[in-house]
Amino acid sequence: MKTRIKEYRARYDLTQEDLAKKINVRRETIVFLEKGKYNPSLKLAYDVAKALKTTVDELFLFDEE
Repeated sequence: MKTRIKEYRARYDLTQEDLAKKINVRRETIVFLEKGKYNPSLKLAYDVAKALKTTVDELFLFDEE
């Protein structure tokens, strides 16, 4: 799975730490999400999208394999 989290963070001038604090997770969680090494729960995906003022569909690009 690919994400556009880094791109959206840049739009709002947020660091990984800033975003992590907004959604109450560790910075490492944001790192893993951005690298596509972690598949978030639906709640986490929603929280990230809400914090970045977008939708889950816009933020997470699911590979259909």
